Amino acid sequence: GVLHTDADEWPRRAAGQLFQRDDPVLHIELRRWAELLLVAPLDANTLAKFAAGLCDNCLTCLWRAWDPARPRLLAPAMNTYMWDHPLTARHLRQLAELERLTVPPDRHAPEALIEHTNAQPAGLRFVPPISKRLACGDVGVGGMAEVPDIVAQVNRLLLPGGAAKSTP
Repeated sequence: GVLHTDADEWPRRAAGQLFQRDDPVLHIELRRWAELLLVAPLDANTLAKFAAGLCDNCLTCLWRAWDPARPRLLAPAMNTYMWDHPLTARHLRQLAELERLTVPPDRHAPEALIEHTNAQPAGLRFVPPISKRLACGDVGVGGMAEVPDIVAQVNRLLLPGGAAKSTP
C-alpha cells in the first residue's frame, strides 16, 4: 500500500515552486481513484472539521472534494466524554443535513443520529463506536468499531448485493 501525508498534498518543486498549473493535486487524484472514502478512526477534531467544511489538510480537502454519488463510511472514535459532548451530536447532525437527510430533534444522542442516518438512502454511513478500554485507559463508549465490523460495512457498500466477503 501507499501512505500519503499532508506534505504530499502540495510537494515542493525545484526552485522553491509549490505548484504549477496542471500539476496533479493529491486530494483530487485520490477522489478520482477511490470507490469509497473510509475514515477510521474519525476523531473529534476531524469530525468537527468535516461538519464545518474546513479544508486544512489532505483528508479534509478529500472529504470536501468527494463525489457525493460515491459512498463515505465514517468510524468515529474518541474518549467517552468527547463522544457524549453535545458538540458531537451537533456535528453528526450537520453532516446529515449537508447530505439533505432528515434528522431527528436536537435532543437525540449521537448513537440515535447515527442509526437514523444509516437508515436513510444516502452515500453517508457510520460504523458507531463501541464500549471498550480506550487509548487513554478509560473504559466506555467511544472506541473505534472492530475492524471486521468496518470491513463488513465496506463490503455491504461496495459488493453487488452487499454480500459480505471474508478478509485475508
